Amino acid sequence: MKFLDLLRMSSGNLWKRKVRTILTVLGVVIGVASIVVMVSLGLGLSRSMMEQYESYGSLTQIEVYSWSSETGEDMHLDDALIGELEGLEHVESVWPSLQMSVLAKYGGYEGYLQLYAMPKEAFAEMRIDVGEGRLPGQDKELTFFYGNQVLQNFYNAKGSSGQMWETPDIDLMRDPIFIIFDTSAYYAAGTTDENGQTQPMPKKYLIPACGVEASNEEVWSQYGWQTQCDIDQLIPELKKIFKNKVIPGQPTTKSGKPYKEIFYNTLYVNVDDMSHVAEVQTYLTNLGYQTYSQAEWVEAEQKTMGMIQLVLGGIGAVSLFVAAIGITNTMMMSIYERTKEIGVMKVLGCDLRNIRTLFLMEAGFIGLIGGFIGLILSFIISGVINKVAQAAQGGQEYAVSISYIPFWLVILALAFAVLVGMIAGFFPARRAMRLSPLAAIRNE
Repeated sequence: MKFLDLLRMSSGNLWKRKVRTILTVLGVVIGVASIVVMVSLGLGLSRSMMEQYESYGSLTQIEVYSWSSETGEDMHLDDALIGELEGLEHVESVWPSLQMSVLAKYGGYEGYLQLYAMPKEAFAEMRIDVGEGRLPGQDKELTFFYGNQVLQNFYNAKGSSGQMWETPDIDLMRDPIFIIFDTSAYYAAGTTDENGQTQPMPKKYLIPACGVEASNEEVWSQYGWQTQCDIDQLIPELKKIFKNKVIPGQPTTKSGKPYKEIFYNTLYVNVDDMSHVAEVQTYLTNLGYQTYSQAEWVEAEQKTMGMIQLVLGGIGAVSLFVAAIGITNTMMMSIYERTKEIGVMKVLGCDLRNIRTLFLMEAGFIGLIGGFIGLILSFIISGVINKVAQAAQGGQEYAVSISYIPFWLVILALAFAVLVGMIAGFFPARRAMRLSPLAAIRNE
């Protein structure tokens, strides 16, 4: 018997028993929709978690800190270490970072700025939302890029107590803001030292702004309180400003004198893949450095989310298991009702494998139709869930979607529904294949 004949006969037999077929298909629809929706909830939560972690920083980045070890040895971060790390396998790049606090003044306002200096290549990868201007490192001179919360660091030094902490009306891009790098000398100005000499006021520097971060009160920004600049432009300026004096935040020799080299506060080691982060981090730890990476706890969270997905999928699988029992029952009833038909087919010389294939195709059709309709229902339910979730979050455009159905889940669910249908129909098909022809013909 040709395959097309089997296909036509199996679909025709299902159509003859519409009510029973519809009820059986309905069970598959509910089972497939339950599994897809449950798994989509787990995938959606996992994806939103990863997006949230990525907004805090790269998942393939390791932060290395300078510190004093238990043996008293200072673990400095310098250019020699950067060269060593860049030669490691799986390390794509290393970004040095220099942090210090400076005093900014504009008229009667002043405030401390947390200065973060990094290579200009790093700013391009940091996904900073530029509201006006451009990122640091694109000018010939030292420029500052201000975060969207920097103005809150300013206060009115000459105002009354009620006006001191009002946010000042300062245009960071255009107003002249003077920077004092030597803050210790600024507060010591006018006092006398141990030699009786009056301490002079340190020099103020007019540092132009290159850009300002976009302001969005509804979205938290990890760079909002920072003032960014190019590290290759800042280091020469610091050497000119402090000359032979100790730069704030820099280590000193045992005699209290500054080192000739400027050391970094942090190194950002960028690894090619998250699976190699642990390997590189272990190497750095063995060298004696303190390290941190999000991959440490992201992997633990992923395992937890994987268990949640299995539980949710298992809950949905119960419905599909019940549907499989319904398919088995439908096929068994079909065999009892078509016993004489099976006997005639055998007497006419129909191959036993064709009889088995016929019933397997009927069961597979039930799984296919139920799976297809179940997927449509899953997308509808998923859309409703996301709409409700978005409404609960205030209707923002950036609201998290807690249900996510990828393409591979669609294909897998459809194939699984057909497979379950055929497995459920296997034993009834086998029974039909083993029926005695004479007994089947005599059966009324």
